[in-house]
Amino acid sequence: MSGLSEIGTAVIGSGFIGTVHIEALRRIGVQVHGLLGSSADRASDRAARLGVPRAYGSFEELLDDERVTVVHVTSPNHLHHAHVRQIVAAGRHVVCEKPLAMTSTESAELVELAAASDRVTAVNFNVRFYALNQHLRQFVAEGGLGDVRLVTGHYFQDWLLLDTDWNWRLEPEQGGALRAVADIGSHWLDLMSFITGQRISAVMADLATFIPVRHQPAGPVETFSLDRSTETVPREIRTEDAATILLRFANGARGTVAISQLSAGRKNSLQYEIDGSTSAAAWDSEQPDRLWIGHRGRPNEQLFRDPALMTRPGRAAAALPAGHVEGFADTFAALFRAIYADVIAGGMSAEPPYATFADGHAEMLVGDAVAESARSGRWVDVTHPDAINTKED
Repeated sequence: MSGLSEIGTAVIGSGFIGTVHIEALRRIGVQVHGLLGSSADRASDRAARLGVPRAYGSFEELLDDERVTVVHVTSPNHLHHAHVRQIVAAGRHVVCEKPLAMTSTESAELVELAAASDRVTAVNFNVRFYALNQHLRQFVAEGGLGDVRLVTGHYFQDWLLLDTDWNWRLEPEQGGALRAVADIGSHWLDLMSFITGQRISAVMADLATFIPVRHQPAGPVETFSLDRSTETVPREIRTEDAATILLRFANGARGTVAISQLSAGRKNSLQYEIDGSTSAAAWDSEQPDRLWIGHRGRPNEQLFRDPALMTRPGRAAAALPAGHVEGFADTFAALFRAIYADVIAGGMSAEPPYATFADGHAEMLVGDAVAESARSGRWVDVTHPDAINTKED
């Protein structure tokens, strides 16, 4: 396969994130041949609005399309396992939204299927692909912070602040047993393991549901939609609105993270600080082109995203010159460039910068430990298989 323009893709899911995938694929020059939605009418409407040439009538119809080499799975969480399983069995490359599956048992099966396949199998943890995060991973690996000792931060949103806010993620049958932790917290947790090169080895978690009853609109609601229905049905909520988690990492580092989907004014705020034995680093997703570097005996630094001043991975993730801010949509383009380089090469590289199925499974195992810790009120170890795409000291 000689180039991106010769690769055909299809996207499963016609909601917010599916649209982001389609736009990013087009930016890097990949052809999107078709779209599969939750219904034929919904898929046809979204395909027409986005200029996608085909709306598939069924999953089987998508798999029968011989032009499709790669399938992007952006359907609701409870469908991921079945979709991915069949896509891999059909010999296609696959890019799956997180979570990889609803349970770690399901995700473990997908890791095994991926290992037996020569296809590219990736999970969308796109926050890795802010260029300064790619830069910092290499900087840390080269000893730029010394030994990592403390990792702190948060991921806050406010889109579920009101009791009239509704989304399918609120229902554990569709979204999973964990909500805030799995939906946004997993991005932070994956990012910290990615940058530090250290697995999370144990957790102590406190989960809170502050809105026990919500009012579900009578009709469907798209993620982040501003539309409000006057006809609602009261629904008991069985997933968490917020979480605070203490962390231990494999090298002995400690950490803490707060996660919330009802923090007023915080639209999509991911922040972290990593304290090492010689220096520290901090980053804020709402100012993604700035990386703070802290020192004790000399002035602190602020690195603005500039390919000329960054490590090789940082340069590879940066598409624009210094002074031209790159944001959320750009991370998808950078992520897909890395994934599709492996698709063109015919298989996954030895140490891909994107999250693999093994990494997606690792986050499922962390989620299991978070849920068990919240139930038991104690520290719970995270048992990782050897295949996880991180390193240990």
